[in-house]
Amino acid sequence: MSAPSGAGSASRGETPLAVDARHPAFEGHFPGRPILPGVVLLAEAMAVLESLAARPPEGWTLASVKFPGSAAPGEPLVMAHERQDSGAVRWEIRAAGRVVAAGLAAPRDPGPRPP
Repeated sequence: MSAPSGAGSASRGETPLAVDARHPAFEGHFPGRPILPGVVLLAEAMAVLESLAARPPEGWTLASVKFPGSAAPGEPLVMAHERQDSGAVRWEIRAAGRVVAAGLAAPRDPGPRPP
């Protein structure tokens, strides 16, 4: 995915993420060289998706998720996101320009509605 900018199409954008360098997840993950666990990166991504689409986290299916890099305490994080015609959102979280997490989230079918 190319880096979307905040300007232009409403289907693309970037959202800065704020993870405190003292977040408790850094403790013990890993001693001597702490990195932000993937579960925290994923929680941040889901929070952005929720705010973008007014859809709760359980309203999404994660079609793919990768963690090709790592983020250290205090590194600025930015999530680039692009809505597809299908309603799915392709996203990447970057730390200092490196991709540390990426995925594709698709809206979950709510299933049949009761009569």
